[in-house]
This record gives sequence, C-alpha cells and structure tokens, in this order.
Amino acid sequence: MDSMPELTFGQRLKIYRERSGKTRAVLGGLVGRSAEWVKAVETDRILPPRVHMLDRIARALKVDVSALVGELSDRSAVVNGPEHPALATVRDAVNRIPLSGRVPPVPLDQLRERLAAAWRARHQASDHRTVLGGLLPGLVRDAQHAALTYEGDERRQAQALLAGVLGLAQMFLAYQPAAELLWRVADRAMVAAQESGEPEALAGAGWFLCQVHRDAGDWDTAMAVTLDVVSALEARVADADTNLLALWGALNFEAAYTAARAGEEGRAWRYWDRADRVAQRLPKDFYQPQTSFSRVIMGAHAVTVAVELQKSGEALRQARRVDPAGIPSRPRRARHLIEVARGHYGKGDSEATVAALRQAYESAPETIRFNGYARQMTLNLLDAPRPVRKDVVDLALKVGLVS
Repeated sequence: MDSMPELTFGQRLKIYRERSGKTRAVLGGLVGRSAEWVKAVETDRILPPRVHMLDRIARALKVDVSALVGELSDRSAVVNGPEHPALATVRDAVNRIPLSGRVPPVPLDQLRERLAAAWRARHQASDHRTVLGGLLPGLVRDAQHAALTYEGDERRQAQALLAGVLGLAQMFLAYQPAAELLWRVADRAMVAAQESGEPEALAGAGWFLCQVHRDAGDWDTAMAVTLDVVSALEARVADADTNLLALWGALNFEAAYTAARAGEEGRAWRYWDRADRVAQRLPKDFYQPQTSFSRVIMGAHAVTVAVELQKSGEALRQARRVDPAGIPSRPRRARHLIEVARGHYGKGDSEATVAALRQAYESAPETIRFNGYARQMTLNLLDAPRPVRKDVVDLALKVGLVS
C-alpha cells in the first residue's frame, strides 16, 4: 500500500476486500454488519470504524490492521475523540454494584430532583461533559443502590430513575474510547426500564439503545429497536402526557435518522414527517430534556437527515430556516452547527465550514472536542486555502488536534 499513501480508509478497504474476493455482503456478515454498512465505509460516507471493528475487518480480510489503515492509523486516534479526565471515576461507579443493604437508600424524590438538575446543567453548560463527569459518579451509585434496596412500587420507580441516570451516563460516554462500557450502560438502562414498567423509561432507554446500535453501524438493529418501542407505545400516545408524546416523537425521528444513515431517502423523510406531526402537537415552548425533542428542534433534525443523505444543498437550504440561538441546549446547538458545517464541507466551502465550526465551539467547546465529524473536518482543513488556514489552525489548537 506504500504506493497509494493518499487513499482514504474507504478506498483502502475496498481494494483489500476485492483482493480477497469477498463481496460486501460476505465481509459484512463476517464482521456482524450489513452490506450497506460496508458500502458506506468504502465510500467514506461514515467515519472509519473504531479499533475493535478495525481488528475484526483485518482478521476477516487476513491483513494487518496497520496495512489496512495506512496513514490513517495515527489519525484514527485523533478524530475519534479523547478520553475525558472523569471517565475513570464514571467507569468505576458503573462497574461497582452496591450489594449491601445496610445503608438506607436515597429518597426517591431527592434522586429524581438530582437527575433533573443534572439534565438542566448538561444543557446549560458549555463544558457539559466536565459537569456530568462531576455529577455522574454519585448519581450512578445512589440510583443503583436505590434500585437494589427499595421494594414494590418504590423499586419500580427506582428502576425508572436508574434507567434515566444511565441514559445521562451514555451522553457522557459517547464518542470516548469506552465502547464496551457504553454498550453495558445502554443494555443495563433498557433492563432497568423494562423492570420499571414505566412507558417513559422504556421510551428513553429505547432512544438511547438505538443510537448505540446506529453509531456502531448496525442500522438494521437500530431500526428494529426503535420501531419495536414505537409500536409498543403507539396505543398509549392518544392519551399520553406531553413528555411521553415528545419521547414518542423523538423515537420517530430516530427512525428517520437511521434510515438516512442507511441511505434510504424516502423512508427517512417519511419518518421525519411523522416526527414533525408529533412536534406540532407539543406546547410551543416545550423542550424534552433527554432527547431535545420539541418544535424548535425539527428544523435542525431536517438538516441532519439531509446531511446524512449526502444532500449538502438540501441540508444548507434547511439550515437557512433554523435560528441556532433558538435551540435552548448549548450542546445540541453546537451539534446542529456541526451538521451545518458538514453541509458546507460537502459543497467545498472551506470558509463557511470553518465559520460554522467556530460557532459550534463558542456554543459548547466540549461538543466539538469529542465529535468525530468536527475533528475530521478540522483536520482535513489544515490544508485549506491560505485565507482560512489561520482560523483552522486556531480551531485545531482549541479542539486539541494540534499542540
């Protein structure tokens, strides 16, 4: 591969796959993914897989990982996001299950208020990951202790709270080098939600679990999980309170997002339409804390669908209809601006891409520091034309890509 140093990861993967005589379907089957996922990787529609998947691909193709990734080996660690200093303490809290019943559990009302306060802090803080890193260890320990100690209806309430706390933990763990922990948290949250029997807990846990499957490239399972929960809750929606209705709408959007990631344009927009109809039933100023689902977020969701479908022009058209300042959550606002940057990047507009990324950084630095797309675009733009290069270098310094 030394004679082809400028190839992207996807191009390298295609060469090695074809050299091995395997179809996309065969390779996908060997690594537990679909043929569509392999195609998306080969065409660079999605970022290169993380280390554990790279190893599985290399074994399936009978090549060394370093040969497969080439010059991207150093870049992979750079664009996948760093380890937050608080990760070790959060991991310890998740892994250590309190089995002793000698200490009384935290009152449920107190635990419920702490969880709500943590969500508020997450939306309001620019350093939201650091804020969560300080709050989560105690919340996780107390929620797990409550779920194991209470009995009867109080135990079911505690299980619902535990599912919510683990969902918040998933927000902290996402895009960090902690894949196994992320999966464990998502699975445990779904079990707790099922044990609780509460529809809202089930909706929230399903929303989080869908994202883990989708981000791993398993779009079929992500869609199946989402639609299973949507179906289970549909009969309750007619008489649902505002929060459950919003969660149901958020699940419909997750179906749209997953379909877009898989390149299914018609299906993606159909589910976006369903989600939008739900959003219009919500009070104008309502903002669901776990999912950000609301009237105001649907414009940002349209940008996400378009950019995932590789429709940069449509993404930017949708973006012109959205006022980022109207999104009350700082990290969600930053995420939207990163999607806008992806639209500009797809059109080859370096200046507008950098401007959107800088806005994202100003909104929530810890969102852009851990977002693989933002880091990849910033890294690639280090070779941008001279007029924007100074801004790119400045951004790369802030994000931690260069020192």
